[in-house]
Amino acid sequence: MSEKTSPSRRTLIGWGGAGLALGAAVAGGAVAMADAGDDVDPAAAETGGAVAFHGAHQAGIATPVQDRLHFAAFDVKTGDRAEFVQLLKDWTAAARRLTAGRAVGEGAYGGLAEAPPDDTGEALGLKPSRLTLTIGFGPSFFEKFGLTGQRPAALVDLPKFPGDNLDAARTGGDLCVQACADDPQVAVHAIRNLARIGFGKVAIRWSQLGFGKTSSTTPDAQTPRNLMGFKDGTRNIAGTETDRLRKFVWVGDGDGPEWMSGGSYLVARRIRMNIETWDRTSLQEQEDVFGRDKDEGAPVGKAREHDAPFLKAMKPDAHVRLAHPDSNDGITILRRGYSFTDGTDGLGRLDAGLFFLAYQRDVRKGFIPLQRRLSASDALNEYIQHVGSAVFAVPPGVRDKDDWWGRTLFSESAEGA
Repeated sequence: MSEKTSPSRRTLIGWGGAGLALGAAVAGGAVAMADAGDDVDPAAAETGGAVAFHGAHQAGIATPVQDRLHFAAFDVKTGDRAEFVQLLKDWTAAARRLTAGRAVGEGAYGGLAEAPPDDTGEALGLKPSRLTLTIGFGPSFFEKFGLTGQRPAALVDLPKFPGDNLDAARTGGDLCVQACADDPQVAVHAIRNLARIGFGKVAIRWSQLGFGKTSSTTPDAQTPRNLMGFKDGTRNIAGTETDRLRKFVWVGDGDGPEWMSGGSYLVARRIRMNIETWDRTSLQEQEDVFGRDKDEGAPVGKAREHDAPFLKAMKPDAHVRLAHPDSNDGITILRRGYSFTDGTDGLGRLDAGLFFLAYQRDVRKGFIPLQRRLSASDALNEYIQHVGSAVFAVPPGVRDKDDWWGRTLFSESAEGA
């Protein structure tokens, strides 16, 4: 390797170990440092293989749900539009390599000894683990760089719902990156390195680690359980249901600004569960709260999980009855939630629950009316509380090696300037 410092390395000189806090608990072993090259086959979910990065839609939405999550919301710190666009290009180049299981830039070793390496190194030797990286822009982002005219009408600020107790430190953000993988170290490594590349231009506002997917986009697989012990996501949209994805998830031509065509809208909610109270609740009441049995996951009065529910057989405030599309004029969202545990709250109670992620074609016709109904009368509200919240516009996918995250937004805004 030449001793001449690369642009990416010049960016990092002087950083030192400033990004270590994001991944201080992880360590690891060696990845080949070849160029990212063509997309890798997205199959082989059980082999730790790679998911294709390029496509009409961003990976990490309809992709079969991985087991681990590292989600990060960022605030933009630069007011220089050209500098931020370059960051998006740099992030895209890094994401191509990361999702292919390769090191960022020139790698974690073998470079200029006087400068920090381009890659932090804790994912060396690990498989791609089906890593996906998905970016989104929050409502506050459009106040930057003269982009208010490009903010989609569907990207509304979420209203305050009954029972919300939102922590400002875990709410909002100018943009987000969702990293999903089957290996937690791979997901943490990805967010850590993107934050490092963005030093001085963006800063993490808040982040969340998740485990044990609580919803599935592969209905032929076993339905996962949440921390309350109940199966979750029985009627979720499958990644293979192209018609339902087109109807409920992907933004269509004419839905809003052209730059969002092929994209989606993401709602992220940190939902704390009152675990200790739930654990002292009778089995019958637990099943009444959900409207399903705890063993099979069958709806009330049915034998199998996937049997069509008879909603009127459930209690009026049962969660399934209130959330079902038949009770909400057909409202359907795609869920990619994860469980979380973040230690205790100082009183010996687990800080644990559901990190809810939902994609939809229009937040005004998806999450908002659904949550209004649930927050008003869901029996589950006695055992949960929404403590963090954010909403993002997720642009379409990166089409090819010359494309980059957010290109459609910045190209369209330049044309309209």
